[in-house]
This record gives sequence, C-alpha cells and structure tokens, in this order.
Amino acid sequence: MVIVTDPSLREIADKVDDVARLVQRQSATIAQLADARGAAGPDVPLLVELHALRGDALACAATARSKRERSAFAAIAGGLERLIAGRGGSVVAPEPGDAFSAATMEAAEIVPTDDAALDRTVAKVLEEGLQVGQRSVRPARVAVHRAGSTGTAGGPQC
Repeated sequence: MVIVTDPSLREIADKVDDVARLVQRQSATIAQLADARGAAGPDVPLLVELHALRGDALACAATARSKRERSAFAAIAGGLERLIAGRGGSVVAPEPGDAFSAATMEAAEIVPTDDAALDRTVAKVLEEGLQVGQRSVRPARVAVHRAGSTGTAGGPQC
C-alpha cells in the first residue's frame, strides 16, 4: 500500500518556479526566432513554389468538369494566395486596360490597335505574376495594345 501525502507549500513553490523559468526560456527562444525570420526576409524560393501551385490550381479550376471541382480548385488557389500574402509576397494581377508597367509585367504579345488611348495598356493577362516586397520575382505575362503595330510576338519595346 502506497501512502500519498499532500505536497508541502515549499514543494509547490519550487514547481511554480520551475514552470516560470521554462516559460521564460521558451518566450526568449520564440522572440529570437521571430527576430531572425524578420531579418532574413521572406523565403523567396518557397513563395515561387506557392505561386506555381496557385497557377496550377487555377488552371485545374478553369478546366474542371463540374461546378464542385471548380469550386474546390478555386478554394485551393485562394488558400495558396493567402499563404503567399502571409509570407510577404503578393500576386501581380493586372486588369485589361491597366497601363503597362515594365517593373511588374512582361509584354509577351502585342495586340495592334488604332485607338491611341489604348496604346501601351494591357489587352489580356496571360499569366499572373509574383512580387516580394518591392521586387518583381515573376513578372505578370501580358498582351499589350500598341498603336500602329504589326502584332509581332516575343515582346514589344514598351
């Protein structure tokens, strides 16, 4: 037969001190990890992979056979976009009619136009891009309107 005695007040105080020291060490470690992550900056290779997966999910959503499949792939793409944003990246998604920006876009096609107001604006988004901070990691691939152009592919001199 084992006799169990209540712990003394001193034993309880010692245990509380042990837990307090453990919590303090864990807090210091977490603070160091947070500081190290902030100093190192975003994980660009991971963001590039997440961006590629998002593109794949959007492609699957566009070719899905049912509304349920489209919704599922769109939800995955949305979750991946939130992960990208949470890790310091942003999706570059220009809209048709936006001014072409060489800093965040790549002109993959030229669309001839006679309308001078459309000159050097996005005609169509071919592939969304990825930006990390102020750095364009994957420029958005776009078709660009050019007034008086012959419509050659391979990138205009915007």
